This record gives sequence, structure tokens and C-alpha cells, in this order.
Amino acid sequence: MYIKLTKAKKHTYIQLIEGFREGKKVKHKVLINMGRLDILKKNTSLEDVIGKLSKLSEFKNIFDIRQCKSEKIYNFGYVAYKKLWKIFNLDKILLDLQQRGKTEFDFSNSCLLMAINHLLNPHSKLGIYNNQSLYAQYQAVELNHLYRSLDILSDNKEEIEAKLFAINCDLYKMKIDVVFYDVTTFHFESVTKDGLRNFGFSKANKLNEVQVVLGMLIDCEGRPIGYELFPGNTFEGKTLEASLDKIEKRFGIRNVIIVADRGLNSKLNLKQIVDKNYGYIVASRIKSSKQKIKDQIFDDTGYQILGCVDGNNISYKIIDYTNTFKNGKETVNLEEKLVITYSEKRAQKDRKDRIRLLEKAERLLSNKALIKSSSKRGGKKYLKETGNTDWTLDKEALAKDEMFDGYYAIQTSEKNLDVEKILDAYHSLWKIEESFRIMKSTLEVRPIFHWTESRIKGHFVVCFLAFLLERTMEIELRKAKMTASPQNIRDALNSMQLTEMRCNDNKYFLRTQISELGTKILETLKIKIPPSSGVANKFNIEKLIY
Repeated sequence: MYIKLTKAKKHTYIQLIEGFREGKKVKHKVLINMGRLDILKKNTSLEDVIGKLSKLSEFKNIFDIRQCKSEKIYNFGYVAYKKLWKIFNLDKILLDLQQRGKTEFDFSNSCLLMAINHLLNPHSKLGIYNNQSLYAQYQAVELNHLYRSLDILSDNKEEIEAKLFAINCDLYKMKIDVVFYDVTTFHFESVTKDGLRNFGFSKANKLNEVQVVLGMLIDCEGRPIGYELFPGNTFEGKTLEASLDKIEKRFGIRNVIIVADRGLNSKLNLKQIVDKNYGYIVASRIKSSKQKIKDQIFDDTGYQILGCVDGNNISYKIIDYTNTFKNGKETVNLEEKLVITYSEKRAQKDRKDRIRLLEKAERLLSNKALIKSSSKRGGKKYLKETGNTDWTLDKEALAKDEMFDGYYAIQTSEKNLDVEKILDAYHSLWKIEESFRIMKSTLEVRPIFHWTESRIKGHFVVCFLAFLLERTMEIELRKAKMTASPQNIRDALNSMQLTEMRCNDNKYFLRTQISELGTKILETLKIKIPPSSGVANKFNIEKLIY
């Protein structure tokens, strides 16, 4: 039972609503239409309205509702992630680590609290400790237990990953014939470097701060498989080898195709993939390809129409070739095929991007003192030095870039794979880019309030666990025919609240109205919906889960 404000035309009306179940559906009926809000505010007899509410209360013989005082508001929506935590057997996995290390505090409970906070209300570890009482009936955690948990997670990261991978394959039938890999960076508000934190190329353009590099593997649904953390000065192209070893040795995956962006497309990386009997689909750097390949790209013969999107025809051509290069004294031959695509829409975008860079180049020419300090990635790429102190526009570079407007290429070792499947696999790479966005925004991996290597590594294990729970929630909702963003899920779970009231010497609770998405989450995970009101000491959060 709850109060609802309903807007009709220019006025707001107050209604007393009761929720009830009819089969699996939650329905509502109006108990009392109490009138216009603006009139009630002016009416000195508003207490009579409250009196009517007290007559409807199931506690009417126990207390006068006008004497009740609200004591605290608790979140109970966190039970959704607690249910997934148990489904993944994380309570048992972490209990085993706790007993093996003779840890006396509740290790799983501490880790779950940190994961829940990343998912619902990101804070520092001190903030987590200070705000843990906001979660209904959550077992209290000591601050030092949170920090000690990070050390244990750091020491046992690989074992936790391997066990979760096995559970994913068993429970969720994780498809691992195609694996996506990408790299991102996380910076610190610091200039102090150590064995892990170091200066390097920052994807967030934080060039004056130390960072760490993270390489992540995800499956075709966007669910994380595992990750590796590298020192901040690690070049992204050199991170792949460690992840390939992870796939082979720890997870025992066979016959997998690695899908990656052009940042990981180096001849050595491709050789390492093939040496492990894996395949690859990667973006190709056609501007640096051999002239023979360029001639075939610009030859209009052989192109076929792939499809039409919003009136934009996309055509493609397949070029079979041998990627030959030297690796020391060894000559390496990789049999590949290039899938060249062309679209006018992409050509228009390429032209706009080039014009924007050209404008930057002209601004640099108008103030040549800035040229040497500017990045080669910007307008400087269209400038050439004509002497020790003079620069001019590089018209030859402009003309070469213009030739490639609208063209894009993907190279693959999978010569028998259909063009549509190759393009679908590569275009699905957005899932890992989205994964990084979720980690950086919704889960707020940053800022990182830790300075020792062990605590930093433990922090990323917590973030990995939180991300796994969030992604699984999204996937389960999609199976239930409902699509929801991470932020929508967070809002729905945070809106699930219990208001604790003291009336005379007794405590009672009132539950807020649960949104449509919130109801779907609870139903999908088979979690019981709490009654709209009740006696506080009879409410049991664990009974909702089981």
C-alpha cells in the first residue's frame, strides 16, 4: 500500500494504492481518491486525511499512525546481485580460499560488499565501510577486512578466474569459438611510478599521470572471460601474448578465433596466434600495405553488393594473399584473405575527418612555434618540414589519404569463413569497447584509492567480479525479453527501499513501489518480492533469495 501522485491536466491528485498479485503479474487498485494536492495543502483538516490512512492500516489496533517516526531507509535491491553471487558459487569459492589461508573474518561477505558498492553506489573502501548500514540486514564488515580482502584476491586472481570460467561454461553455456580482445588504460592522480604504475600512452589523454594497462577477453555475448594487468608503460601490441597463454594454459580453450582492433595488428601478434593454432580477425592497415594490394583495392572490378543500410550501398571484394615477413632469420608466411569494403557514407565521414585535420594543420602554420610540440596524430600529419625552422602543407600526404576515402579492410586467417560471418564478428568488437565504458563509468573503476601493487591488483579483481555480475544480469534480462542498460538496472535496484518506522515501542517497515524493471529482475532471478509492509523483526532478507 502506498501513496501515488497522479497528474491530470493542470493538477496533481493524491491516491492511496494497494498492490496485489494475480498469477505472476503485479496489479494495483485505487483504495481512496483523496483529492487535489494543492487544495489539501491549504486545508487545515489534512490530519483527517492521515486519520483515514490509519484506519486502513493493518496496524490500526496497535498504534496511531500519526505517532510513527521514520528511523532509517534501507536498500534491499542488492539481493539481486547477492543471488547471482551465490549462483556463481562465489561464496563457496571464496570460503575455500579463506579456510586455506586460515583467514578468520568472512572473506566472501567483505568481497560481496565491495562488488555491490561498485554496482550500486561506488565509493572508496572507507566510503564503503561508512555506508554499509544502508543495505538491509547486511552483516557488518570491518574496514581492515576490506583491505585485507584485496590482498587475498590479488594472490588468488588466476584461480578465481579459472573457476568462474568453468561455471560460466557449465551454467551459461559460454560460447568461446570467438573471443574478443582489447586493451585500455586506467590512470592515477599521481606522478609517482613503481613496478606497476608507470607513464605510457594514455587512452584517456592523461599523459602526465602514471597508469596501468588492462587487456580483457570477452565472449560473443559480452561476458568477461578474464583479464591481465600490465605496467603502465606496456605497448598494447605486446599484451596479447600473455592473454593467449591464459586461453591455452588456464582455460584450455581450443579452436578459437581472436577478434581485435588494428592496435593489436602486428605481424608478431598474428604469428603468435597462428602458432597456438588459433585464428584471427583484425582490422587491416591498408594504407601501409604493398602497392600490389592497393592496386587491387582501387580496381573497381570484382566488387559485389553486400547490402544496403539507410539507402547506403555497401560493397565488398575479397583478396587472397600471403602475408610474408621476416622474424629474425625466419621467413614467415601467413595465408590470409582481405575483406575490402566500401561505402559512400564512410567516404563522407573520412572526408569530414580529413577536412577537420586540415583546418588544424592550417592553424599550426599560422603559429609555427606550436608545430614541434603538437602530436603527429593531429593536424601535424599534413605538414612537412622544409628546413630546420620552416614548415609547409604536405599536399602529397593529403592526396594519398583522399584515395582511401570510404574503404575499410579486415584481414583474417579464416579463409573458409563466409564474408558475412567475418564482418559480423568484427563489428561485434563494440561489445568489448562497451565493456570498458561500463567499467569506467557505471562501475567507476576509477578513481583508484590504492597505492601498493597488491591492493591495486585486488581492486581490479573486485571490479572484474562486479562486471561479471552486471553483464550476467543484462544477459538474463534479455533472455526474459527485457533490455536494460547498466544504469537502468542500477536505478531499479537502488529504488528498492524499505522505510523502517518506530511506532510506540515497536518497529515496522514500509516497502517502496517496485518499478516494472525491478519486478522483472526479481522474477527473472526467482527472488521473492517483500510484502508492502510488515513487522520489522519478521523481515528476513535471506528468505527472499531462497
